[in-house]
Amino acid sequence: MSKKIAQLMVQNIPVTIYEFDTKDYISLTDMAKARTDSSRAADVIKNWLRSRATLEFLGAWEMLYNPNFKVVEFDHFKKEAGLHTFTLSAKEWIEKTGAIGIEVQNGKYGGTYAHKDIAFEFGTAISPVFKIYLLKEYQRLKDEENDRLKIEWSAKRLLSKNNYLIHTDAIKNYIIPNNKYSDNLDWLAYADEADLLNVIIFNMTAKDWRDANPDLAKKNNIRDFASIPELTVLSNLETHNAELIKEGLSKQERFIKLKQIAEYQLRILIEADKIKMIDSDKKVNE
Repeated sequence: MSKKIAQLMVQNIPVTIYEFDTKDYISLTDMAKARTDSSRAADVIKNWLRSRATLEFLGAWEMLYNPNFKVVEFDHFKKEAGLHTFTLSAKEWIEKTGAIGIEVQNGKYGGTYAHKDIAFEFGTAISPVFKIYLLKEYQRLKDEENDRLKIEWSAKRLLSKNNYLIHTDAIKNYIIPNNKYSDNLDWLAYADEADLLNVIIFNMTAKDWRDANPDLAKKNNIRDFASIPELTVLSNLETHNAELIKEGLSKQERFIKLKQIAEYQLRILIEADKIKMIDSDKKVNE
């Protein structure tokens, strides 16, 4: 299954990028327009595939990344490469050799796509200048994606930490006085309440996680490896728990209520992600 993830503008030519099996594939059809009009883009790709140097590069790439690559068929094509009678289409290359570095996509964003390594090699053949601009725009896209992920993660982590302050304040003012802990045992109340939520979200305590992950635990904690939905629900539970503590509910009563809230909210968030994925796939296939 594939999905459209971006469209770059390279020297006034829109170049589409698709994701195949979590890897970026760039439209050779779009790139070929830097050399000719759109009606002859397929011919540019076919001429590029006829080259012995191209086939040697494609074969080397497939042998490195594709365990099912048909080397015998590849050798047959390589022997014929360069002959005036030799022609090769992307579809034929894929069907005969089982190649995965090139894909042919149908539909609205149809065309011939290639893994970014191969697409950049194609760029060298059609226009070194175009390739440089393509590399620049592609890197800009990757930088923007990384920045968005960092911002989203930092925002969720900050939200969790801020709500944790509310949570610990409620513990300090409502639980510790009631249980009459001495000063040197105050941390037990904090740990108990934190683990109440850890068990609800992660089905383990912080100690369970540290014992199971001693190397990671040197610099991280269980919440550093939570998903975005888990962190979102965790931050919500901290606020809910603070209110339940103020109301005087016992730990057992709070655990039951918070578990119900967590299960409901996680189900909503997970279903929302599934719907987004389905809608995205539908748009691509239309």
